[in-house]
Amino acid sequence: MSEIFYSTDPDFCPHCKHIPCVCNQLGVPKKQTEPVRVRFVKNAKGSGMTVVEKLPLHPQGKEDLLKKMKKSLGCGGTVKEGRLEIQGDKKLRAAQMLEKEGYKVRVL
Repeated sequence: MSEIFYSTDPDFCPHCKHIPCVCNQLGVPKKQTEPVRVRFVKNAKGSGMTVVEKLPLHPQGKEDLLKKMKKSLGCGGTVKEGRLEIQGDKKLRAAQMLEKEGYKVRVL
């Protein structure tokens, strides 16, 4: 199968070689423009959760990262509305893990 190797079209993506770009569908992460936010939120029931926001990943990448974090932190969690929600106050350990993965992190 042949593919485009050069184009003057401004919508041509050099990474996925498609017009328009489909990198997010293929799993190529976006470049990080602002730090990932990690914070602790208390629920009405008294328990709380750690929330990780502004991750520059596609949905499947977030699921994979959450799976790795849950295993490392020894807790449960889910992906809701593009955020990672991890059970318990694990914000410092989650931030360290994200920094080790190469993300800029801001703990709130």
